[in-house]
Amino acid sequence: MDLHRRLFAEWLGTAFLLAVVVGSGIMAERLSGGNTGVALMANALATGGGLIALILTFGGISGAHFNPAVTLAAALRRELSSRDASLYVLAQLAGAFCGVAAAHGMFGEALFFASQHVRTGPAQWWSEFIATFGLLAVIFGCSRSRPEAVPYAVASYIVGAYWFTASTSFANPAVTLARAASDTFAGIRPVDAPAFIAAQLVGAVTATLVFGWLLRDKAALSLDLMANAGEDRPVHPLK
Repeated sequence: MDLHRRLFAEWLGTAFLLAVVVGSGIMAERLSGGNTGVALMANALATGGGLIALILTFGGISGAHFNPAVTLAAALRRELSSRDASLYVLAQLAGAFCGVAAAHGMFGEALFFASQHVRTGPAQWWSEFIATFGLLAVIFGCSRSRPEAVPYAVASYIVGAYWFTASTSFANPAVTLARAASDTFAGIRPVDAPAFIAAQLVGAVTATLVFGWLLRDKAALSLDLMANAGEDRPVHPLK
C-alpha cells in the first residue's frame, strides 16, 4: 500500500478513535445520572467495540497504529523508517484533533475547549507507564503467536485497563493531546498532558526492549539452539 493511502488511513482511523472515546464519554456522562462508575463502564465498552472495528478496518492498510507510541515501537524495531514514522505521527495527531471536533459537533459542543479535568501525580504517571507497556506487550505477543486475534486482544486490554489503572489508560500521546482540547468526561488538563505523554513514551520504549529480548527472532533462536546442541541440522525453536 502506498504511503499516501497509509497516512490517510492513520488520519481517518485515529479521527474515528477519538470520536468514539470523546463521543461515548459525553453520551455516558449525560445518560448516567451522575453515576461515574456507570459512565466509565459505558465509555470503556464503547471504546473497546470501536477499537475492534477500526483495527479490523484499517489494519490491512496502515497497520492501524492510531498511536505514536505504537509507531515509535515499530520504528525502533525497524519495521517502519524514521521518515514514515514521523509522517504517521503527524497524521495521527491531525486525526486525533479532527476526531475531537467531530465528537463535539455531534453533541452540540464547541469544536475545541481546554479541559479542566485534573489528572496528575505519581500514581497517574505510573498508571500511564503500566498502561502503555501493557498495550505494547499485548501487540507484540499476539502479533507473534495469534496475529488474527490482535484486534480483540487490544480492545480487551484497553477495556480492562480503563478500570485497573488510576489514569483510565490513555496509553496514547495523540489521544492525550487531543483530549486536552475537550472539557468533557474524557478530558485532561493541558498542563497535565506532558507528564502523561512522557510516561507513555517511556512505557513504549521499555516494552519494545523487553519484548525484543523475550520474543527473539526465530532464526536467531534456532542458531543459538544449534550452537548449544553442537548440531549442524536446524532445530525447531519451540521444541
